[in-house]
Amino acid sequence: MGLLDILLGRSKAVPPNLDQLFSLPSAAITLDTAAGYTPTGSGSVCFKAAEGGGFSTLREEVDNLLALDNGKFTSHTDSYGFTWLVRQTTPDDVEGLVTDLHAVNTSLVDAGFGSALLCTLVAFTNGSKSLGLVYLYKRGSWYPFVPAGQDRRDNATELQIKSVIGTDLRFEQDLSRWFPIYGAPGL
Repeated sequence: MGLLDILLGRSKAVPPNLDQLFSLPSAAITLDTAAGYTPTGSGSVCFKAAEGGGFSTLREEVDNLLALDNGKFTSHTDSYGFTWLVRQTTPDDVEGLVTDLHAVNTSLVDAGFGSALLCTLVAFTNGSKSLGLVYLYKRGSWYPFVPAGQDRRDNATELQIKSVIGTDLRFEQDLSRWFPIYGAPGL
């Protein structure tokens, strides 16, 4: 970053640390034993589609890879224009889910679209509540999201989840960055 960037307030994008995803399986065990939340087998990668031929080609490659997996991956575009690639496995295969989500993320980063990555979401449930553990690429950190109805969230449970697995995952310390992701596919 140069002097002109500093004067104009521009900053260099932080490269995503995709290996943070591999800390999730051990956190899932702690989450189950300490709070009663079990994996649903659903996870997703969210990114902002860029314009241009390079991204179109990459998107075709990703779609072809997803089609080879017997329909376990699906693609959704939300009302904000973000694309969600959703992976469904068996609930007890957290390692496989994380590996598959990591592969999609790595494909995007390797093709030069790391800055388009928004988050990865892995879904859990305790039978009555849904919980999403969300990984923010640009921050390199996790946070819990517990929806509690239409455009409402359960902040108390989110803080409880952080206290339960806060040593297993690198949590986002700035609570204002715990963005709600209402209606996220797979949650």
